[in-house]
Amino acid sequence: MRIRVKNLNVLLVDDEPLLLESLEIILTIHGMEIAGMARDGYEALSVLAERSCDLALVDLNMQGMGGIELIARMKAEYPQVKILVLTTFYDDHNITRAIASGADGYLLKDSGKDAILGAIAQIMEGRNVIDGKVMQRLALFMGGRTNDSFLQGMTEREKEICTLLAQGLTNRQIAETLYISEGTVKNYISAIYDKTGIHDRAKLIVAMKG
Repeated sequence: MRIRVKNLNVLLVDDEPLLLESLEIILTIHGMEIAGMARDGYEALSVLAERSCDLALVDLNMQGMGGIELIARMKAEYPQVKILVLTTFYDDHNITRAIASGADGYLLKDSGKDAILGAIAQIMEGRNVIDGKVMQRLALFMGGRTNDSFLQGMTEREKEICTLLAQGLTNRQIAETLYISEGTVKNYISAIYDKTGIHDRAKLIVAMKG
């Protein structure tokens, strides 16, 4: 698989020096430029005030300003910068807050080099990337529940699909459950995206919780 990640300016935000060094080596080998390395959100904002940046890899649990607050600040002050969360935490609180704050991707640190590079490529192409374990946790947290007010204005079929999305089912699994084609499922999800103004699966699931 060809991964197009060259010439990106990347900010690394983590309080683990060894991880910062490892990421720096991996990313520079693949043609990326390191705009800066920060140990918390305050240092990250200082770097952004002085240097241009395309993407930030952000940990969540740091001394000083943590990742959640940093994500919200970055999306407000530097909306052009894409954000990939890279963390060991995938509890309900961190997942929902990071996604709601505007993270473009959420990976676990044990995902491996190829997964990180692939996620960067997808995010820079405008797609959101959520680790499989994170999506499972998010679906478990939802428990198939959807907020009634969120479903207002939707057809019965769209409501059914929202419920199945909240359970963590894939498009194929939804198609098999409802005895419709996978293409039809995609059309319904596109309609749901248009009605809600949310064009990302994970953010849609979070929004359903209300």
